[in-house]
Amino acid sequence: MPRLFSPVRSVADRAADGKQADDLQRRLAGQLTGVAITFVDHSGAGRIKVVPLEALARAARTGVGFSPVIDAFTSDGGIDPASPLDRPDGDLRMVPDLEQLVVLRDPAGWAWAPGDRFTQDGAVYPNCQRSFARRQVAAAQRAGLSALMAFEIEWMVGRDADDFVPAFGGTGYGVSRFVAAADYTRDVVDSLTAAGVAVEQIHPEYGPAQFEVSVAAEDPVSAADTCVLAKLVISAVSARHGLRASFSPAVLTDNVGNGGHLHVSFWQDGGNLLAGGAGRHGLTSQGESILAALLASLPALLAIGAPTPASYLRLQPSRWAGAYQVWGLENREAALRLIAPPGTSTSNANVEIKCFDLSANPYLVTGAVMALALAGAGHPASLPAEVSGDPAAPGHPLADSAVRLPASLADTVEALERSEELRDALGAELLGSYTAARRAAITLAAGQHDEQVIADARWLI
Repeated sequence: MPRLFSPVRSVADRAADGKQADDLQRRLAGQLTGVAITFVDHSGAGRIKVVPLEALARAARTGVGFSPVIDAFTSDGGIDPASPLDRPDGDLRMVPDLEQLVVLRDPAGWAWAPGDRFTQDGAVYPNCQRSFARRQVAAAQRAGLSALMAFEIEWMVGRDADDFVPAFGGTGYGVSRFVAAADYTRDVVDSLTAAGVAVEQIHPEYGPAQFEVSVAAEDPVSAADTCVLAKLVISAVSARHGLRASFSPAVLTDNVGNGGHLHVSFWQDGGNLLAGGAGRHGLTSQGESILAALLASLPALLAIGAPTPASYLRLQPSRWAGAYQVWGLENREAALRLIAPPGTSTSNANVEIKCFDLSANPYLVTGAVMALALAGAGHPASLPAEVSGDPAAPGHPLADSAVRLPASLADTVEALERSEELRDALGAELLGSYTAARRAAITLAAGQHDEQVIADARWLI
């Protein structure tokens, strides 16, 4: 059963944060150089400010400065002149969430904490993506609804070069790749574990030098935190081995990419709404309504969960990427894959949203999913007929009729702007700045060949 997660933090929290930071400074003195505080911007890139350990208490009380223009950054490091955030004035305060602070094994000598952003007068910043996720979780909890979530982390390991040269040979899921990368994989697991990430499994994936790590499910905000932390740690371990980790949805042309599949279960009164019911595969009526809402909203959700032009090079049929707006039991070609383990236990039943990737801001992803789940829980609806097999396969009954998800970022941005539920959840300011960032990404990629689109996104974290 999910734990309750704290709502949006206030200025009043900072006095307690300062006292906690004083204690951390005393306990960690001599062990660390400082603390990396991060948020994820509208381009999906991690942004960071680092404070020396002795400055942590001050950062906890007053925050560290950050210009609002950061969310107008584009993937190439420029600033979108069309963004409402492109202005030189103003400042924000980013406050580390010390409840989530962890000491890192990689990179050594540092700790990490996610940040929440506030305006200078102490109000929650409307464009703070982590606070958006907190608000949606809190709204759902007030209605008696909670969730457990976990992102699958996929990445490809390359030599330290601008182009991608696979660091390891061997086939997907193959023992040969595991043996070749055993030292590297061990360090990834050890470093993630040292950072408090509950690793459930790790294996070689299908793509060249590709790996996947599965982590334990958590409350939605913590799941997003873990996604950010895991990418940081994997990148640091890779660098220590003289390698580079690419989390991009497309790393090579005409090849599978990296997914960022989201696993979710929804809970009420201690029970899993995706199991133990009278519906298909044990779905409860409320669980089915939630899944129906998610399925219907996938075109809009893609603007958040698959937010880059490179995302649509990955989102192709017959690659287990979830390119069709269908659902099915254990169907890896379906955008919504229902996982309903047999037996008497219902706690592990969940749905995998397969069309998402790791170029997304995980806080926007978890918050948007919670907002749609809450809306769906209050409006009874039925799922359409489930789909088995690959709708793109010759001779499949749905080969000519299965609905493809949008094939371009522009189409998904338009769907997002039409979504009443997501417009209401995001609010006008966050929606406006976010869609401006997505249109800047579209403009950057206009006229580019696939190779250049991939190259531009290959090494972003």
